[in-house]
Amino acid sequence: MNEKIRQLLDQMSALEGDLRKAVQEQEVSALFQIKGKRVEFEASIRQAHRQLKSGFFHWLVTYRPQNLLTGPIIYSMIVPLLLLDLCVSFYQASCFPIYGITKVRRGDYIVFDRQQLEYLNFIEKFHCSYCAYGNGLMAYMSEILGRTEEYFCPIKHARKVLGTHSRYARFLAYGEAADYEAKLENFRAGLGEKAAPDKT
Repeated sequence: MNEKIRQLLDQMSALEGDLRKAVQEQEVSALFQIKGKRVEFEASIRQAHRQLKSGFFHWLVTYRPQNLLTGPIIYSMIVPLLLLDLCVSFYQASCFPIYGITKVRRGDYIVFDRQQLEYLNFIEKFHCSYCAYGNGLMAYMSEILGRTEEYFCPIKHARKVLGTHSRYARFLAYGEAADYEAKLENFRAGLGEKAAPDKT
């Protein structure tokens, strides 16, 4: 990777971090405060949320019937998700220490905080928990697999790939053969020091 591309990627990473931080500060100052694992709204907002909450029977009558019909299919996916979670967590726990790769923190990806929203009824909170788990699990797994790919084969594909993980942009260009082994060792060394993407 040439120096200009590396500098641009560094600038992009810094700007993405600044943007995440600014958005989070705006959200926190405007609506809520995070205290440990609790998210706290001011009293007037909590009261407004309670008034917006849809009762279970009203929700059931006005809910889209196709969502109720497909519910069993959607929620049956919890079985492969749990199995995938178990397998990828076992892989990371057993192999990453051997490779010298910093482990991925599960809590950075799988977050359950929507249950604290008082405008959601218990069914909506259940839906939110399922989505938070499924999407969080995919992000958690993507980071584990991204670190694995960086360790074994940090090479970009010749074809454009959609939905690449956070590490892919820094991989070697397709066909960049000069000093490949030395560059691979540099990638591997970095996995133990600064494996986690900046989440500030």
